Amino acid sequence: MKGKLSTSMGNVYIDNNVIAKCAGTAAVECFGVVGMAMVSMKDGIVKLVKREYISKGVNVTIQQGNVISIDFHIIVAYGVSISAVADNLISNVRYKVEEFTGLKVGKINIFVEGVRVID
Repeated sequence: MKGKLSTSMGNVYIDNNVIAKCAGTAAVECFGVVGMAMVSMKDGIVKLVKREYISKGVNVTIQQGNVISIDFHIIVAYGVSISAVADNLISNVRYKVEEFTGLKVGKINIFVEGVRVID
């Protein structure tokens, strides 16, 4: 299901990958987030995703009523408060995605897949 915006001129359909890129970009801008993670189902290894594949660590679903649900798989910096990073990520992503798409963000789930020491 795609996001749907109704305007006086017609409908605008927003692909989930577009929303995932927007959300992923907003997430990696947050303090304490090293990057997005991709978990290999075959061997269970967590990989840090390069910037151009940022949407690989984000799963977007559009629920009934055009409400967006976003799952993030992230790697955090060592020594930061995970709850503070999560609160910052949620507020930043919610604001940017709602401004970008015009749709409501209902739920954001964060899965911390790893910790990385930053030099």
